[in-house]
Formats: sequence, structure tokens, C-alpha cells
Amino acid sequence: MEKITRRLRIHGRVQGVFFRESMRQQALALGVTGWVRNCSDGSVEAVVHGTATAVAQLIAWARRGPELAQVEGMEVEAADGVFDDFRRLPSADCHPAMRRRAKD
Repeated sequence: MEKITRRLRIHGRVQGVFFRESMRQQALALGVTGWVRNCSDGSVEAVVHGTATAVAQLIAWARRGPELAQVEGMEVEAADGVFDDFRRLPSADCHPAMRRRAKD
């Protein structure tokens, strides 16, 4: 079965609400690999890799997030990468192209 990779940028009240750990658990349950991290601008960025169905399910979950989150918007774009597991990465300045698009 063909696999796809997508980069997500999630905006709203998404830090300090267990978004990264909840997303990691959802990804593992769906068989999706990749990573998730907090961005210095308050958003969350993730790169997810798996079957189209599993990735779509994880994206749908990310549009809601965990119970305490308040997702206000999300960008999704095609990305590259193949991963062995799903990790929470340290906070960072995030992908600049998505940061520019988020301001438009």
C-alpha cells in the first residue's frame, strides 16, 4: 500500500494542553510515523507518514486536538520523509515556508 507524507502546522491554543503527547499516541494507534514539536510562535508543527487513510485520520484528529486544545486553524502540505517511529521533538523555530503562509 502506498504511503504519503504531510507537514501540518496547527494554530490556536495548542501548547500546554498535551497536544504533542496526544498526537503521538494517536499516531501510534493509527500506525503513522513522523514527529511533532512546539514552535516558537505558539503553534505546533508535525510531519506525518503513513497510508493515505491513516494520515487523513490523524489530520482529522489534529483539527480537533485533545480535549483542552482550541484549534483555530491548520495548514497541510505535501512533505518528504520516511520514519521508523513517531517522536516528540524539542521546541524550535518551525518550517519558514509554512510560517510565511500562516501570515497571509
